[in-house]
Amino acid sequence: MKRLGRSLAAALILQAGLALPAAAVERLSGEAIRRLFEGNTVSGRYNNGRPFSEFHHKDGRATGHNRHVLNRDACWITTPEAVCYYYGPHATRRTYCFTVELSGKLYVLRTLREGRINGIATIEPGDPHRHAGRIEPWNCDGLISRWPGGQTRLAGR
Repeated sequence: MKRLGRSLAAALILQAGLALPAAAVERLSGEAIRRLFEGNTVSGRYNNGRPFSEFHHKDGRATGHNRHVLNRDACWITTPEAVCYYYGPHATRRTYCFTVELSGKLYVLRTLREGRINGIATIEPGDPHRHAGRIEPWNCDGLISRWPGGQTRLAGR
């Protein structure tokens, strides 16, 4: 039953994203993404139906959860065209970058390289879920520019 619920949620998310008229989609610049995300909470569902919710601190931290796994070291940064997240220490860092499109009241996150839909989100003002107080703070080291793949244009904050 739980698996059916996730599959249904994923199908509804994709249908909502694909059913919107093409004229209603606006791709946001990195600066627009930064202004929108900074100090606010981005919540939604991945294309597999699993939830995410992250409060985007001004210092680059992203507190909250991904797929119900509590963030312990997540950081975010914007590039001229996308938002990127990195998780883990430098040696094992995982980096994910997404373009963001506004479609009606929803935000469509697409993988930067392939352009496939990764998730659908909404933006909530501030930290309504109190993600910031759930775990001890950490520092973002700004080393996203050294992630595997050598994308040196992903400079520090």
